[in-house]
Amino acid sequence: MIEGPHKPRPRRSLFDLLHALVRPLALMSALVLTGLVAGFFVFVTTIPRVEPDTAITGDGIVVLTGAADRLADAFKLLANGRAKRLLISGVNPATTKAELVRVLPQFENLISCCADLGYRALNTAGNAVETREWTRRNGFESVIVVTSGWHMRRSLLEVQRSIPEVILIPYPVIAASTAEETWWLEPGNLRLLVSEYVKYLAALVEVRIAPRVIDEAPPANPDT
Repeated sequence: MIEGPHKPRPRRSLFDLLHALVRPLALMSALVLTGLVAGFFVFVTTIPRVEPDTAITGDGIVVLTGAADRLADAFKLLANGRAKRLLISGVNPATTKAELVRVLPQFENLISCCADLGYRALNTAGNAVETREWTRRNGFESVIVVTSGWHMRRSLLEVQRSIPEVILIPYPVIAASTAEETWWLEPGNLRLLVSEYVKYLAALVEVRIAPRVIDEAPPANPDT
């Protein structure tokens, strides 16, 4: 029996090709989105909601500017002899020690003798650079990091990347607004946490790409 000529296979249309590509991309996007949402819930549940141990000690204290209660808690640690010196990182250029004394008059002596103001930092990465310079200038081997609980993970990530040789002791400041179980569902809190989560992921990626900050100059000798 003589077979007739084979019929050519019909070419796949552009629609079919797009359909074949869209399905795996949609599945991948759904998986990524699910992972991000799950990661956000993990991020929220790990935010400290209990007052930290005040018996901690370190060579120095670094407080990242923000809520006023961060400063008060940092100075209380200093007043209780938990460290030798305090750096306030990311201070507004218009702020002076005299202004701090007006806000925290009970710590006037400590502000005069044992507090340093860092004006260069504009963000958390800048805080890390200021902390590195100040820590090495003073020859400190351990530093207590004071910031809000929701900001602590990214702060430690950035500072540790900048000075991996220094021991960091977290002191998260607990806001009164976190008392409720569903505190993070409040619109203002939710926006803040989503923004912080995105910034934390970006910092995490940056740390994975460049685990350590390359010094532009050797660390200063604290004896000079």
